Amino acid sequence: MSRSVTALCAATCFVTLSSPCFAQAQQAPTLPTVTVDPVKRTAARPARPATDRPAPGPRVPRGGAAPQTAAAGPAGPAGSAPSLTAPTTQTATQRIQQTPGAVAVVPDTAFRNAPAQTIKDVLDYVPGVFAQPKWGDDTRLSIRGSGLSRNFHLRGTQLYLDGIPINTADGYGDFQEIDPTAYRYVEVYKGANALRYGANSLGGAVNFVTPTGRDASAFDSRLDGGAFGYLRGQASTGGVSGPLDYFVTGSASRTDGYRDHSWGTAERGSANVGYQVSPDFETRFYLNANSVRQRIPGEVTKTSALNSPQTAAANNVLNDWQRNIDTVRVANKSTLRLDNTDIEFGVFAVDRHLMHPIFQWLDYRYHDYGGFVRAVDDREIGGHRNRFTVGLNIQNGTTDANQYVNIGANKGAQTLAAVQRPENYTLYAENAWYVTPAVSLIAGAQYLHAVREQQVDFTTNPATKSGTSTFDLFSPKIGLLWDVDPGWQVFANVSRSGEAPSFGEGNGTAVPFYNIKAQTATTYEIGTRGRRPDVTWDLALYHADIKNELQCFFSTFGTCNVTNADKTMHQGVEAGLGISLFKGLAVNSDTPDRVWLNLAYTYSDFRYSNDATWGNNRLPGAPPHFLRAELLYKHPAGFAVGPNVEWVPESYFVDSANTLKTEPYLLWGLKATYDDGKHFSAYLEGRNLANKAYIATTSIIDRATATSTLFNPGNGRGVYAGIRYKL
Repeated sequence: MSRSVTALCAATCFVTLSSPCFAQAQQAPTLPTVTVDPVKRTAARPARPATDRPAPGPRVPRGGAAPQTAAAGPAGPAGSAPSLTAPTTQTATQRIQQTPGAVAVVPDTAFRNAPAQTIKDVLDYVPGVFAQPKWGDDTRLSIRGSGLSRNFHLRGTQLYLDGIPINTADGYGDFQEIDPTAYRYVEVYKGANALRYGANSLGGAVNFVTPTGRDASAFDSRLDGGAFGYLRGQASTGGVSGPLDYFVTGSASRTDGYRDHSWGTAERGSANVGYQVSPDFETRFYLNANSVRQRIPGEVTKTSALNSPQTAAANNVLNDWQRNIDTVRVANKSTLRLDNTDIEFGVFAVDRHLMHPIFQWLDYRYHDYGGFVRAVDDREIGGHRNRFTVGLNIQNGTTDANQYVNIGANKGAQTLAAVQRPENYTLYAENAWYVTPAVSLIAGAQYLHAVREQQVDFTTNPATKSGTSTFDLFSPKIGLLWDVDPGWQVFANVSRSGEAPSFGEGNGTAVPFYNIKAQTATTYEIGTRGRRPDVTWDLALYHADIKNELQCFFSTFGTCNVTNADKTMHQGVEAGLGISLFKGLAVNSDTPDRVWLNLAYTYSDFRYSNDATWGNNRLPGAPPHFLRAELLYKHPAGFAVGPNVEWVPESYFVDSANTLKTEPYLLWGLKATYDDGKHFSAYLEGRNLANKAYIATTSIIDRATATSTLFNPGNGRGVYAGIRYKL
């Protein structure tokens, strides 16, 4: 690892461990006991009511969480048992801490008192995650440098909704199906730490979890509005009737957008119905539907982005570029609990219609389907606790891909008619053996067999290629997890990851998709996470050696074809810190007021490794340093107020030749929130109050010039407000 990473690690550790508040916390009374090692199960057990069976770990929220116990969500109706298929926030937090690597659970308490317009608002304080909005709901999401070559859609990170895949079967994802205000919590698994879902990409996995009738309010509603014509309304209801529970939520939103030609509307809905057949068996049915209509302002030159940030790309306006999506997703998930083994299994099907007038009029219909089964056996063997996990995922699909000449958002002559058939079969296993009750050795592996088949009607486009490619990827992992005490963990791991390309990689005539190789990486990671009464921390260092990274090169000048780089390197530091700088200023009691600093810092060093063309140039598309911080005065009566900043202190390249950069920026905002803890909450938030013109994110290419249209300007000054009422 480079000297810069090592030095930054030392500085971060010094700040975290040398803080006066940390020292004070070490001497302060400990938190209520939290058992790191779960209670050992016996070979037989008496009948019991249905309850969550957590595997407790330190209650360590993400780096930005307040000094409070991880929320379990609202209590369900009196006497109702928790869901078996959908763990509470507290249970999910405890379980995820059994991972010997960087992971996080973001509870809804972290983002419900905010506009929550995009995934950025949910993940902004998770170190290592770079999420920047482009327009509407679309966001450029990269975890540890994943998917930086993808100038459209998402690649390199698997998205899930209640454990059901959101990404298409060939691997790409869209954020339009994400409703940031609809979830109880969000799980983030970085890199190969996502073995929990069989995900094996460089970026890992993000799972959005909706409430159930067993932890939801009978009625919950919110109304948000603010700058650039933003308005969103949402309502939900949930309840329990004996063994049956239900939850339904729906939202509608609209925005004019900060930039020209960026208005959009969206209607989204989700529902789930669960039935507890017995105290140890529950089945749950899911329905999710979305309808999104969004105009695309497009990328512009650097000069335009910084001097006329509201201006859209001329061709986008002329031909009315749009991204419109209709989706219906159905699924079933069941959980069976035996004496020492928990078994989870389910099936899902997705119908997605993409209506996408851009450089051509893309009319794609996706029919994805699949199933999964996962078993976790947790028992004592030879006087030592042992936890064995095995699972199988199947995600297949058929895509009817039709393209037409785009004439002002109307279809012209057809240019492509193809049928694409992706298949993915993933088998994974992991074993955690506890050398002592506090130290576990973990070994696992994943095997992926992927198929990408495309059949083209040559009467529409004889140059586009048919073909089939298959990928067989084996990815082992070893790790160590040390529970230093009930609120402090240290972890390390070495893992491999592998990504089969999607049809969007090399789907042109210069580099057909079947000539693209799978991307593989070996990642080394160490870190620690923990909490004390007045401090929480989350620190990870990683180094990844990557082969065949999917990168954007050109076939003709300015035209991107994604193909494989030779060798690249990603390394960095991910540091989250929450700390009480002052407390008891006006209220000196068991729950005093406090001034709370919340900070998430990401250092990224992504480079080519002795490349024949690019040498050791930096990989384009991500800033070396990214900082989010807020300083809040929190009063026990339920209100909080304070400033926040987003800081990119160093520009970054947008091309592999390292000839064109973005510009550094500093944004500051202010927010005030109130939550009575029962029925009512509200917020008022100002963003980019200095009205700074800045570049939020970029597309990338191999060689850029000053006139390259690669830049997405960020939003100008905006003020937002919202209220929430629940029973």
